Amino acid sequence: MSDHRSESPRPEHASGSPEPADPPGASGAGAPGPAKAQLSKPAQVPAESGIPDPAVPDGRDTVPEPPKVPKYAQQAHPQPPPAPWGYNAKRAPSELTRIRPAEPGVIPVATLWTVLATALLSALLLGDGIGPNLLVVAVPAALAAYFAARAAGRRLRPWTAVWAVGGLSLLAVPALRDAGWPVFLAIVSAVAVGSLALHGSRGWLGIFLGSLGLLTSVAGSLGWGAHGVRDRMADSRGRWGVVFRSTAVAIVLLVVFGALFASADAAFADVLGSLMPDVSLGEGPWRLFLAVIGLVGALAAAYTAAAPVRWDGVAVPPGTARGRLEWALPLIVLNLLFAVFLAIQVTVLLGGYGKVMAETDLSDRYAQYAREGFWQLLWATLLTLVVIALALRWAPRGGARDRTLVRAVLGTLCLLTLVVVASALRRMDLYVEAYGLTRLRISVAAVELWLGVVLVLIMAAGVFGAKLLPRAVAASAAAGVLAFGLVSPDGLIAEQNVHRYRQGHSIDIQYLRGLSADAVPALDTLREPLRSCALQEIQRTLRSSDAPWYATSWGEARARDILGDWDPGVRARDCQGLGPGDGGSERGGDGGDSYDPYDPY
Repeated sequence: MSDHRSESPRPEHASGSPEPADPPGASGAGAPGPAKAQLSKPAQVPAESGIPDPAVPDGRDTVPEPPKVPKYAQQAHPQPPPAPWGYNAKRAPSELTRIRPAEPGVIPVATLWTVLATALLSALLLGDGIGPNLLVVAVPAALAAYFAARAAGRRLRPWTAVWAVGGLSLLAVPALRDAGWPVFLAIVSAVAVGSLALHGSRGWLGIFLGSLGLLTSVAGSLGWGAHGVRDRMADSRGRWGVVFRSTAVAIVLLVVFGALFASADAAFADVLGSLMPDVSLGEGPWRLFLAVIGLVGALAAAYTAAAPVRWDGVAVPPGTARGRLEWALPLIVLNLLFAVFLAIQVTVLLGGYGKVMAETDLSDRYAQYAREGFWQLLWATLLTLVVIALALRWAPRGGARDRTLVRAVLGTLCLLTLVVVASALRRMDLYVEAYGLTRLRISVAAVELWLGVVLVLIMAAGVFGAKLLPRAVAASAAAGVLAFGLVSPDGLIAEQNVHRYRQGHSIDIQYLRGLSADAVPALDTLREPLRSCALQEIQRTLRSSDAPWYATSWGEARARDILGDWDPGVRARDCQGLGPGDGGSERGGDGGDSYDPYDPY
């Protein structure tokens, strides 16, 4: 056995390294020491030989050898240790991370050129006023967004096209109307609708945040544009140099030969002067500011089109469903209150306003009945919409019977509210008959009419489904602003007041003279000296304005054609002395109420 042990090869470790040589005396007959017993390996003797090894102690006293590979290393996918503070280190992504898009790719060349074109047109055209130039500047900005979206792989969807066309259509209002207040509403609405076209939101919160979401892309768009320009310059410096040199030569040639032709022909000089913007050195800072605004706006639109924020990803937890009785009882009581009120309104309509006013001591003030009720009905309509929104949030959602109950109760409420809207509009009609039409009255009447449209849309959603309701409400608001600007509110105000005057009512010339040039066609039909008193301020404003064609609205151009070089002269000298019935400042009707606290304008 000693020869066998001396001739057998030395075993290797699991790692492949050779076993260390035994120390001298280890092969003697004496028992090994403790250290030697721990170093001895039972695997050195084949298990099938059946020959006991005297160097190995009895199995009852042998400690099992630990595995050569640790247990944690034997697992296919070891688990990480638990977090020390009791929560997992891998947390779910936050709400902001989930709705934020990935960074867009390199800005396309077409987008760069259209952004630069927007900045240049903003500096040249927007400094002289607002008119068709705003639509001209918006076209390259829209193209920049289109090129960026196409490069990012986005497709043109139907609602995106609706929002885009709607936004550009709203910018037609500054090109047509001279009045500042509908123009302001149209511009704000165009920006909101354009932002919706870039984001593509669908839900209520997405529609609201998406209309303002263009502002969140300003900071990211600046870095995106700067990196794109730097990369393009680094990749093709020679080509960009050719473009810059060619552009500089073309500008020099245009200036030189344009100046020669303008000095040779006065007609060509007039045409060239009307077409080219008049940019002076003193307007440099203002023009530079407009260029920056155009550049940032177009770049933000392109960045949003390439990587829109998914505002629909903002989760709104649903409200707690209520029981049928708890939910329906307050609404049924409200419906009964509406029904009683409307029954009285029907009685008034059938009996006539004259009889009602005689019975309520309002015969001496014809429009008092209308003035006292319109504003309350307007607020009632607004609060009803709030009640409907809260009721839908807490409505029972148990099954088909619950859906039928919700549709019946809320449908009845919407229908009764529509009658309230009709009653409010009728009261406004009486109000206008007694006091005349003003900017505030036509504005609140338009709002009341739009609220009626919203109620109709809610009723349609209860029948056909509410999937399109948020976008339909937003589209109706944009369409309402567009229609409000196209009908020319100042022109309607002038026409209605002139019509009342011809029927024997008084007219407020002091109010009408503060209208815009859109009112000139109606005011031009007044007899003298009312005509001169009404048009004096408008003609003075038109004469002092030297805005070019691209900053002149169609309403202003039409007023210039009507008035021409007309001078009111001495005919407008005694405007302050006009008495009631001849155009004095009496705002009341024929009843003598000369003050209207609900109309500060």
